[in-house]
Amino acid sequence: MTDRFQDQPLQVAGHRFASRLLVGTGKYRDFDETAAAIQASGAEVVTFAVRRTNLGQQAGEPNLLDVVPPERYTLLPNTAGCYTAKDAVRTCKLARELLDGHKLVKLEVLGDDATLYPNVVETLKAAETLIADGFEVMVYTSDDPIVAKELERLGCCAVMPLGSLIGSGHGIQNPHNVRLIIEQAEVPVLVDAGIGTASDAAMAMELGCDGVLMNSAIAHARQPVLMAGAMKQAVEAGRAAFLAGRMPRRQSAEPSSPFAGRING
Repeated sequence: MTDRFQDQPLQVAGHRFASRLLVGTGKYRDFDETAAAIQASGAEVVTFAVRRTNLGQQAGEPNLLDVVPPERYTLLPNTAGCYTAKDAVRTCKLARELLDGHKLVKLEVLGDDATLYPNVVETLKAAETLIADGFEVMVYTSDDPIVAKELERLGCCAVMPLGSLIGSGHGIQNPHNVRLIIEQAEVPVLVDAGIGTASDAAMAMELGCDGVLMNSAIAHARQPVLMAGAMKQAVEAGRAAFLAGRMPRRQSAEPSSPFAGRING
């Protein structure tokens, strides 16, 4: 098991990344804004919904790969919009076909339209099938430590518990569970979903997460490119704070200066 307190690059399935911020491509005004925000974020890993993205299969339509070239970024096709293991597996196979044998995927299998909460049963089925088929699976899941450990046992290369509901911007609602997942994990743990602003990203990193994935928090900001830069700095600051170690919390006050030499009236 790696020492989480050593400052070393993020490693996922043998890939090494200097940035611990992963970003999505949905909900931007256009591809120009998408490209500018990704560049400002400093992210090296870019995720996209396979079912909603043109990777060249639709001739004459804007192609994501024109603004997110595979030579520069690690592509992370995801299964957003899938509600069954069968659909998720089919979607990953489509991505592998479109991307010339690409193996690294982000698995997410949703439970319903109202919450977009992960369907854990279908997620476990899909993960097992994909790993057996040679995929490297980063997996979106609930903040349940038992489920996270089971996904790791199946062979997932990263576990991605939600901070709160997708697109809610409510931040990390259960930091205690996220910390439990981190403490028990031997694969990278990245918060995925729920990040609303820079302080949420910093909090995830201060908890000890290996990274953060976000889309809406940047794309729905009033100035997405400015927010992308803020998220980059927040992730870096949160990581540095985690490595530095916060001061102990105390029940009473303690002066910063010693009492010796105090002038009394």
